[in-house]
Amino acid sequence: RLGIAAQSVGILQACLDESIQYAKERVQFGKPISRNQAIQWMIVDMDSDLNAARLLTYYAAYLRDQGLPYGKETATAKLYGSEAANRHASKAVQIHGGIGYMKGTKVERLMRDAKITEIYEGSSEAHRMVIAGNIIR
Repeated sequence: RLGIAAQSVGILQACLDESIQYAKERVQFGKPISRNQAIQWMIVDMDSDLNAARLLTYYAAYLRDQGLPYGKETATAKLYGSEAANRHASKAVQIHGGIGYMKGTKVERLMRDAKITEIYEGSSEAHRMVIAGNIIR
């Protein structure tokens, strides 16, 4: 599960990198789309969730390395990371427009890769049960 959390962080990082690059290069109405506030806010949200997912994953890994209990923290990192990866892979496709949805493009693959992180090594619903079991005893 910790590996899936880390994979989600990697997907989020790739979504952010691809979105920033494309937003700077794509010109509409005489200016890069990176100047549009709506695009900027999508990118800011990606960056914020990336940082949160990364820190949750690092914390779970730290606990594991210290030989401390880390089940709840790993479930939290996996849940948050996989759901954030899905939100932002979709936003990356939105930023790229129609080309982002075409099979074979990087963001289209990232969207497919993000979806599976919510499913394998336990669904989001299963992770919510693990977390709840640790919070509500």
